[in-house]
Amino acid sequence: MLGRTWSSACGKAMRILRLAMDTGYQAPAVYAWARRAGLAHVAPVKGVENFNRASPVTGPTFVDATSHGKRLRRGAKLWTVDGSTFKAETYRFRLPRPTDEELEAGARHAAGAVHLPSWVDSEWCKQFVGEQLVTVRTRRGFSRLEWQKLRERNEALDCRVYARAAAWIIGADRWPESTWRDLEAQVGKNVAALAPTPTAAATAPSLTSVSNIQNTRSQNRHPTRRIRRVRLSRWME
Repeated sequence: MLGRTWSSACGKAMRILRLAMDTGYQAPAVYAWARRAGLAHVAPVKGVENFNRASPVTGPTFVDATSHGKRLRRGAKLWTVDGSTFKAETYRFRLPRPTDEELEAGARHAAGAVHLPSWVDSEWCKQFVGEQLVTVRTRRGFSRLEWQKLRERNEALDCRVYARAAAWIIGADRWPESTWRDLEAQVGKNVAALAPTPTAAATAPSLTSVSNIQNTRSQNRHPTRRIRRVRLSRWME
């Protein structure tokens, strides 16, 4: 799968940059395959359900692996993924979809829209929305949020969560706008239409004005201090 390519809407070939693989079943086999494929391309992951984690993805932590019948101490890297956070992010993307006439007129999909390929069937869509967020009571009487299944199979939703985790691992959430522009150019997307308009560039403050503003704020934050002169005594001379 790592060597397979997919065509973008502009006809450019795309490869998988990072593959996240669940270790919930046959973890030793997953670690061994990840080592053979290369840990720079494959990220073994473990899913947890907890809204109180500081980060949706933590790690990696080193775990033992087996290679050619030998146990390798700290031979693989494991990432912990908070599925609750990414599921909530996915379900928030219920955005209005423009009609075909609006798209022909130049309208664009809203940011965060989920685009599905033409081969997706009804079973895949049911798996994709196969869970719901409910409020449950603990034994101590406190309430907490919990994701519960609406049907037995929900592999499509799990694939979405782990794909989102793979994007987090490669740093997509911290990429600057220039990186996204470069990626769009690589897949053949017209980045000129997404460039800032001249009006926005004309109204943007210059570097000189920004520097002056920062200096003014710095002076206001640190007012001029009064110099205190200390006269040393000469009685020990």
